[in-house]
Amino acid sequence: MFQILIIDDDRTVQLMLTRVLEKQGYQVLTASDGEEGITQAQLLRPALIICDWIMPRLNGLEVCRRIKADPILSTTFFILLTSLASVPDRVKGLDAGADDFIAKPIEQNELKARVRAGLRLYQLSRDLQTQKQILETELAEAADYVRSLLPPPMTEPLTINSKFIPSQRLGGDCFDYYWLDPDYLAIYLLDTAGHGLKATLPSVSVLNLLRSRALPSLNYYQPSDVLSALNETFQMTYENNKYFTIWYGVYNCINRQLIYASGGHPPAVLLSGTTTTRVRRLETQGMPVGMFPNGEYVNGFCNIEKLSTLYIFSDGVYEIHLGDGTIWELDAFIEVLKEQNTRNVDLNYVLNYLVTLNPKDAFDDDLSILQIHFN
Repeated sequence: MFQILIIDDDRTVQLMLTRVLEKQGYQVLTASDGEEGITQAQLLRPALIICDWIMPRLNGLEVCRRIKADPILSTTFFILLTSLASVPDRVKGLDAGADDFIAKPIEQNELKARVRAGLRLYQLSRDLQTQKQILETELAEAADYVRSLLPPPMTEPLTINSKFIPSQRLGGDCFDYYWLDPDYLAIYLLDTAGHGLKATLPSVSVLNLLRSRALPSLNYYQPSDVLSALNETFQMTYENNKYFTIWYGVYNCINRQLIYASGGHPPAVLLSGTTTTRVRRLETQGMPVGMFPNGEYVNGFCNIEKLSTLYIFSDGVYEIHLGDGTIWELDAFIEVLKEQNTRNVDLNYVLNYLVTLNPKDAFDDDLSILQIHFN
């Protein structure tokens, strides 16, 4: 049974409205002024409120504003009862948050019809809220699942830390690192075009495919071969027009050599040296995976000095829209990494710097970064 709250300082109007609405099967509650009405509304959470516009102490407009400002009561259907019929008056009522009006003197059939219509809209709003809560719960579960797939930090024989912040509940960035054998470590980070669920699904598919080594006859020790195989498997024509960029490397712990390939992805940044930081950008030619068939990818090679640090990241870490309207750039981000290297602070410093730099509550793009310290 729907609850209806009547707020009116006129006892005669209260009794007439109560009698008419109770005959329609509604539970009717009453309040004699605005303050009492707000207290009743907060306590009982009615489906619909009929409130007189002109009352002492607190008028109907202010009651409406306060009711609609309460998140719990915001979906309550609010009808202003008024003898003010001019367009400017109705505009004031709508601006205050009123959903409908009933003119005085009250015509009973119109009252019944407007109440029925208001309760239908109230029920629709409640149903939408329920569906929204279900969807948010499912998205949160999906986000937890994606995070559970990401690898934990590594401490031996090298140190790997990571940060991942999707711009929405779900993101298109994904990364992984795992041992191909006791001496070879595979490391990659990919960034699917777009955001949200449509970008997450291809990322998870790639992660599961690479982690299970399900591509037949593929040499996972050769990054260029891996990218070529992914390009054949994930052509955007068959993947809802989704392509992704990727940086993929294999590190040999014995000879300290890194072999890598990239497909349309930002370069990895290798920092070496303890007193003076040397910067090397690790990237190779290659189009984003899935964009064109028969794409060609090549390997790059790099020897890793002791106490070096490698950063692999998505473009969300530096394509940040600043408060002055400009976009932060890769070179500026690398300078932050160099400062981090000389000060020997952890990855949280880098993340906090980016959060401070970003003028918005959330990043415009997914942000992910891997930090690999080579002992």
